[in-house]
Amino acid sequence: MDALFILHASQDPGSIMVAAFTVAALTPLTAALISRMKDSNLYTDVRGGTPRGTGLVPWIVLSVFMPEPLRAPVVIMGLLAFIDDLSGRRRIRDLPVEWGQLSRGLGIIAVTILTYPIMGPAALLVALMIQPLNIADMQPGVACSLTVIMSLLAAAIAFAAGSDIHLPLLVLAVCAAYSPLDYLGRIMMGEVGNHTFAVALGLAFYVAGGPWSVLMLFLAAPIITAILRRRNLTVFLEEKLGIENPTFGDLYMDVMTGGGLGDLLRRILLGRRSFRVDNPVLIALGVRRLLFNPYASHGSENR
Repeated sequence: MDALFILHASQDPGSIMVAAFTVAALTPLTAALISRMKDSNLYTDVRGGTPRGTGLVPWIVLSVFMPEPLRAPVVIMGLLAFIDDLSGRRRIRDLPVEWGQLSRGLGIIAVTILTYPIMGPAALLVALMIQPLNIADMQPGVACSLTVIMSLLAAAIAFAAGSDIHLPLLVLAVCAAYSPLDYLGRIMMGEVGNHTFAVALGLAFYVAGGPWSVLMLFLAAPIITAILRRRNLTVFLEEKLGIENPTFGDLYMDVMTGGGLGDLLRRILLGRRSFRVDNPVLIALGVRRLLFNPYASHGSENR
């Protein structure tokens, strides 16, 4: 890893404080601005009306303060995620694909291509981190908690390994500065925010400890998300998907494979087939949720 990173003046410890202060100052201003745009997709009626594009601020700040050559994947993913936020759930003409699904897919491809020369196969895991962060962002404060916890873990790994600790601390500071209104449920990151933190976390873990650290992040983040959202996810699986008595495996699999992009892949791979899972071991592992196909001809069989 010695020759992988060209770390410029952005590693000055003072830059972390500047980044945090900028986020803390601009987040409420951006929230107020978006609140005036009630007819846009950046504003949602959730919780009586909530600006959902305030993750724009962390994206811009991290794009400025990320060290080279790690800036480009954050910039590209954030831009494509912002397109997702702006487009909402609109489909591409008569195709069974939404603009948001397309932009997320392009983001995964772009981040993988941009980071592969640096980190090899771990690049795909970094790009796929957008999934657990996206699911975490569906409940106030959870995405922030996940980012803070994993940033602290990345900093600990970097410290123990004698690696650079700047990037984990930068992600931690930016998230902490953004988080107060998110914890209160007054703002939502939107795709631009959670996708940005997802990629930034993946890069921070690679800098801290290499490919095995990225694998640890990829496996641990859904566990933490499932724990933090356990009650809400359980209700969702029972009431919306008809999965009775969800196991923790079901919750974990929902975090790993749920959401629009996961359902699109199920539509492509499974068509309208449905599957019934009765094996207790497979149920414990979350295979019921993995094979749940919302496009099945008989959705009630997916239990």
